[in-house]
Order: sequence, then C-alpha cells, then structure tokens
Amino acid sequence: MSYTHNAAGSSSSLDGIVLRPMLAADLEAAHGLSTAVRWPHRLADWQFAFEFGSGVVAERDGELLGTALSWPWGPAHATLGLVIVDPRCQGRRIGYRLMQALLEGLEGRSVLLHATAEGRGLYERLGFVRSGEVRQHQGLAGSAPLVALGAGWRLRPSTSHDAFKLIQLDAKARGMPREALITALLAQSDTVVLDKDDHAKGFAMLRRFGRGQVIGPVVAPDAEGAKALIAHLVGMNAGKFVRIDVDFDSGLTEWLETLNLLRVDGPTEMIRGPVPEAVAGVRRFALVTQALG
Repeated sequence: MSYTHNAAGSSSSLDGIVLRPMLAADLEAAHGLSTAVRWPHRLADWQFAFEFGSGVVAERDGELLGTALSWPWGPAHATLGLVIVDPRCQGRRIGYRLMQALLEGLEGRSVLLHATAEGRGLYERLGFVRSGEVRQHQGLAGSAPLVALGAGWRLRPSTSHDAFKLIQLDAKARGMPREALITALLAQSDTVVLDKDDHAKGFAMLRRFGRGQVIGPVVAPDAEGAKALIAHLVGMNAGKFVRIDVDFDSGLTEWLETLNLLRVDGPTEMIRGPVPEAVAGVRRFALVTQALG
C-alpha cells in the first residue's frame, strides 16, 4: 500500500483513507463506532480513557472509519486498545494500518493488549504473543456472602490518606507505574481496602462503566483476599448490573458465577516485548478495563 504524508502528521493511502492523530473532537464519532460493534462503552468511558493516552484514527472524506489508542505507563511499558474498524469497512487492512501507525510511537516499550478471537491473528502478525487469558463476567449481581478473614485482617473504606499506598500496590501488582490513572479512579470510585494489622495489603474499586458498574482493578495478596474485596462490592450492588474482568488463572471464575456474574467473553492477553514483572506477595486479580489493563 502506498502512502503520502502531509505536514500535519497525517498519512493517506491510494484508497482515500487518511490516518491522523486522534483528537478530543473525534470522541463522539468513536463512541458511534463502538456502539456499531456492540461494545458497551459510554461517551464518558471514551473521554476518561482518552485523558491518559493518545490515538490514531482512520477517516475518508471526513468520516471516521477506525480507531486505535495507546497508554504509556512509565518509560518501559504501554497498553493498547479500543482498536475498532467500522463493520462496513472490515477486510481492507484498516486495522493493520492503524496498529502499525500506533506502534511506531511505542518503540522500545513492552506493549500489552487484550485480543478478541477475531483480532488475534492481526496482532500475531505484528509480533505479539500470548501471555495470558482474561475472563469477562457480568450480570445482575446476586447476594454475596461475606468472606471470612483471618486474625488481623479487615476491610475498610479508603480515605484520602491511602492514595500513595494504593498507587504503590497497583504498580507492584501490575509491574508498571500508573499513578495518574489510579489517582483519577480514586476520585470517581467506591474503593475498599484490605488491611493487615492496619497496613494496606490490597484494594478494589467500583465505578460506573458501560451498562452499569464495573469492579476493577482488584489487587490482593491471594485469592481469598480478592474474594473478600469483590464480595463486599458485589454485596453493595446486589440486583444491579455488574461487570468484572479477571485473570483466568486467578481461580475466581467458578466463584464469580455463584454470584450470578456469568462468563460472557474470554479475550487473550498478548504482549510484544518482556512481560511486566509483579512484586512477590501481591497480584492483580481484575483489570481496570481491557484497554487500560
């Protein structure tokens, strides 16, 4: 495919499709694209994601045909997502062109994404390899029996004094620093903290997203701690629509289904570059979103 470039940083191909940097003014059209492919994102979800990253769009004659966004986390890592092509234009290598353009700005970083079954082949051609599996659970949350905690352990609401510690816990569990993201999530989420002898050892967040509420991230020292955090937030929202995206190897899938949060999807986690290394004793059990990781 041949391209021409202009001074504004855009590129165009012989089929008339132009690639250019994404702008805040594109978000309403991008939301329209996600609606067309039946993704649940609200315009507010797009706006929140765009605050922390940048993107590339494909357009022809002023009409938005595709999007791809990335989020840098520190100097060595990034996540990538919201890769969408208008269903009317699929099969024209638009997704491949968007990915190539986005990856040009991420050289030297490990890049992580979550692939649908349809997109996995594209990402493999671009050098991504499987690094894990995610299970998306959702539904009208059932009642959640509280999970018993051992001596010295307790759950409590977060306070403004917790921010630094929770940012540290997230970075240790995820293997990449996400201070701005966690700070912003704290401002709009109900956050519960898992304490051991008055020291924060884990946390979970609940906020508006998509069709209802989403739980994530969830960070804990073990599966029982993660269950205690999740059960508390699910219990707060019994009878309401709740979503959570968990690592498949977390051991939580069958338990979540007892809370009426049924598995509806299983994207593949893929990476190009070294896998981020978590610190021993703490792990991520649930994502912020599939795009943000």
